[in-house]
This record gives sequence, structure tokens and C-alpha cells, in this order.
Amino acid sequence: MIKQNQNILAADGPSRKQRLQLALILGAIATIGPLSIDMYLPALPALGEHFATSAAMVQLSLTFFLLGLASGQLVAGPLSDVHGRRLPLFIGMLIYAVSSLLCAFSPSIGLLVFLRFIQGLAGSVGVVISRAAVRDLYSGSELTKFFSLLMIINGLGPIFAPVLGGQLLRVTTWQGVFVVLFVTGLIFAATVLLRLPETLPKERRVKSGLKGTLLTFRILLGNAKFMGYALSQGFVTAAMFAYISGSSFVLQIIFGVSPQMYSLIFAVNGLGIILSGQIAGRLAGRVGERKLLVSGLLLCTFGGVLLLITILSGGGLIPILICLFAVVSSVGLVGTTSFSLAMQDQGETAGSASALLGLLPLLLGSCVAPLVGLGGSESAFPMALVIASAGVCSILSYLLLCRRGGTA
Repeated sequence: MIKQNQNILAADGPSRKQRLQLALILGAIATIGPLSIDMYLPALPALGEHFATSAAMVQLSLTFFLLGLASGQLVAGPLSDVHGRRLPLFIGMLIYAVSSLLCAFSPSIGLLVFLRFIQGLAGSVGVVISRAAVRDLYSGSELTKFFSLLMIINGLGPIFAPVLGGQLLRVTTWQGVFVVLFVTGLIFAATVLLRLPETLPKERRVKSGLKGTLLTFRILLGNAKFMGYALSQGFVTAAMFAYISGSSFVLQIIFGVSPQMYSLIFAVNGLGIILSGQIAGRLAGRVGERKLLVSGLLLCTFGGVLLLITILSGGGLIPILICLFAVVSSVGLVGTTSFSLAMQDQGETAGSASALLGLLPLLLGSCVAPLVGLGGSESAFPMALVIASAGVCSILSYLLLCRRGGTA
């Protein structure tokens, strides 16, 4: 049961009802990244027109959000190991709500980029703590299964966010998207305060300060196995962010797809993330998790290479969409298995480990986002090249680091 006074889960773990409640709350909060990115994607061309600026400059609002989302996890994760999960999460959601509202009233692209960075910092709290809370409760194949359950809810973000964003643009401007994010942040804050139990009791919290945190990070960075899983996931995520950053311009400007149709395409690809994540969850315990991970890495790599070949050969819209679906779908398979494998040996330092697992993908994603725009808004080649390169790097990371770590 949940202790009414302390709002902490009992030592024997969550009941079936609490398990579902936790999945709904943590899964919803984990969507804060996809919601903040995908919902405003259909408005990227409109942002460029509103501020009379280039596609590359508009994409900086994505880059700086990702930088905030990445760097904030380095602080939020360790803090949650020391102070528990609920309080940092509640404060983070409040700051996220305020920064979202300020984005809506930004008078310049420069200020919007800065506010998106603050929004990313606050949003990172939800991303890292939702993962750490899962590790507080589960391990082994049970961790993979529960994380695959989260992927259902988390995957709804990429499906509905761009659709909602596209529909919002029918009745409002891009500012309305950020007002919706403001309301979402308030709802998440209230949910944490009223419904989320504490998953890390005081007796299991880390007592060390900054020195201990830095030592933990150093140990994790020197762990070849952990870094192999983290970088494999990171490069696959980078491929997805190259798609996120470039597809709006490629599909809408080059192929003439409407904002509403683009939202539908984006939603279908989001469905692929859910399906592949559920495949991983269903097969966990029957098929080796490392085999599932390698399957996802290969799917991303082959999809990216075929996408590059298709674009270089002048292929049409349908072949390109098929390749993109393969690349994006791999995220569910890789994200579920790589997270579970990387977190197997992490206990009290789950927050710090989760922070690094969250940092690397977003750091890589923030680096590739502006690269996609270097060819302007009328070239699909940079997006395809970055996606293919990221896929190849994901395979190499696994082969070179995970094998060295004794997990071949």
C-alpha cells in the first residue's frame, strides 16, 4: 500500500493497481520531451516566417531545448538520489510550466531559443526521474517488461503531439502550442503532488554530496559495458532527432505535404515506436535482451543507409517514408532493451545512471539537429546522411564497447 502520511510505497513493492497508476503517471511525465518537441514541429515553417529568419535559426530552438533537456539531467538525477524523486519532480514541472508560458510571448527568435533552453532544463527533471523511479522498483526482465509498458504511454507523445500541434494551427498561431504546454506542465505538477508515491525511501538515498556524485559519474563513464549501451541508444536517438529536425522541411517544402498530413505521417512513425517497444517487452525473458538490442540497431542502420541511397537515386515520397518508419521504429526496440541492460547493475545510483543515459542521446541529438539544416530547407541529403551515419555509429558502439565489457 501507499503510506498515507509519507506517501511512500510499501517495502513489498507496488500492487497491481499501483503498478498501473505508476505506469500512467511516469509514462505521461516521460512524454514531456516528445510533447515539447513534436507538438511544435508542424509550426517550424511558420516560426521562420513570423520571425523572418532562416530554417537553421529556427532549428536552434530545437537544439537549445535538447541541450537543456540533456544538461539538466546531470543535476536532476543526482539530486533525486539524495532528496528522493517527488520533490525535485514537482519543482521541475512548475518551472517547466512557467517557461512554456514565457515562450508563447517571446518577441524575438533569440529570446525564444533561450527560453526553450530553460524549458528543456525543467523538462529534464521529468525525463530522468521517471526512469530512475522505475529502477527503484524493478530489475532484470521485470524492468524491461515495465519499461515496455511505459513505452506504450510514452509513445503516445510522438503520435498525438504533432497531430494536436497541426490541429491547433488550424485555430491558433504557434503561440497557442506553448500555451497548451503551459497547461500540461501545471497538470503534471498537480499529479506529482497528489498522486505520485515516493519510490526512493530515505534509508536508500545517497548521502554523499558533489564529490560522491562526480565519483559516480567517473565510474559510469569508465564502464565500457554501460557506455556501450548508452552510446548505442544515443546514436539511434540522434538518428531520430535528425528526422525530427529535418522531416518538417523535407516533407512539407520538398514534397509539398500539408501540416496536417505531416502530423499524420509523424503519428504513424510514433506508432512504430510503441509496437517495437511492446515486441521487446513481450519477448523479454524468452529472447536474450542483447539479441533484441542488436536487432534494433540493425533496423536503424539499414533503414538509414537505404534512406540515403533512396534520396541519392531520386526516389519518391513513399520509399522515403518506409525508410523513415524503419529508423524511427527502431527507437522503441533499442530504447527499451538498452535502458534495461545498462541499468541492471545500478541500484542506489539509479538517478545518476539515468541522467547519463538521458544525457548522451540528447547531447548527440542537439549536435545533429543544426547539421540537418546546413543544406537549406530544400535539400534532403543532409538529413539522410546524418541518419545513416548515426545508425552505423550505433552498431560500432555496441561492437567495440559492449564486447570489450564482456557482453558479446
